[in-house]
Amino acid sequence: MTSIAFYHTLPEEQPFAEQWAEQHHVDVTCFPFELTDETLHTVKGFDGISYKQRFRPSNDPDFYRRLHDEYGIRQIALRSAGIDSIDVKAAHEHGIRITNVPSYSPSAVAQLALTHILQLLRHVPQYRERNAHQDFAATGLMSRELGELTVGIIGVGRIGSTLARMLHALGVTVLGNDIRERDDLDGIVTYTSKDDLLARADVVSMHTYLDETTYHLMDAHRFAQMKPTAIFINASRGPIVDTQALITALQHHEIAAAGLDVIEGEATLFGHTFTPGAPTGNPAYDTLVAMPNVVITPHVAFFTDIAVRNMAQQSLDDALTIIQGGTSDHEIRLD
Repeated sequence: MTSIAFYHTLPEEQPFAEQWAEQHHVDVTCFPFELTDETLHTVKGFDGISYKQRFRPSNDPDFYRRLHDEYGIRQIALRSAGIDSIDVKAAHEHGIRITNVPSYSPSAVAQLALTHILQLLRHVPQYRERNAHQDFAATGLMSRELGELTVGIIGVGRIGSTLARMLHALGVTVLGNDIRERDDLDGIVTYTSKDDLLARADVVSMHTYLDETTYHLMDAHRFAQMKPTAIFINASRGPIVDTQALITALQHHEIAAAGLDVIEGEATLFGHTFTPGAPTGNPAYDTLVAMPNVVITPHVAFFTDIAVRNMAQQSLDDALTIIQGGTSDHEIRLD
């Protein structure tokens, strides 16, 4: 029987993986730990791999040689849209094909971005802080309404375009910036330059991929271009933001607030449980989470029933397709 190792399994994922395994008559073994140099031996006897993790399993290119030559692995199916957790070049050099799940649920991520926008727009964190001290006054926290706002979306792909449609339906003026302009967004998104978008937007929401061209895309210069009343949202990848520059912009009132679902260095933070009051080991996070004008969620934009099912089962579909000698539309190619 064909067998697939399913690494870093969340409890919520396992039923979907087991359901798929029963339907396809494939053995899927769910491991709670991640695939790393230390756990590489556990792949022995399996025909394929599915994993979801926030850092590369190894920084040693020989890792992929061992996967192929010692363990016979010819594919890795990522349960995510992002591919920054794998060295695609090294994998290809050693005969391993990579797939991702490019569209598990754009609505899930867009809805969380909208949730952050609404929380910050209506000063929910500040009210929560006041209420905790029995202060129920509203003075100083008057909100603006969505219909007054201009929201700029950097990265108008599957997720960014979904958010754009949601915002447009709510009466928001939407600006967009992307390397390609989509005809299906005519009348919904006005495309413009990053400089113009940052200068005009009341909210800036990031929905771009991470590579060498987008690393620290939002730096001190970019934050200085924003309105001092603007809200910044990042539900894409942590390293597209220079975190210290964001902290400085918030502390110096160059921007008004931030909603984050991702942050640099999150792999050692999100998904883990710490003793209350104990340091997290991520000073930037500790600084941001203490700010009353910042909302942070632990990389959970994907975490809905529909998205988790799609991520698990699509990755298994692709793994089985390649194991059986087929091709997948989701295969990552470097050419």
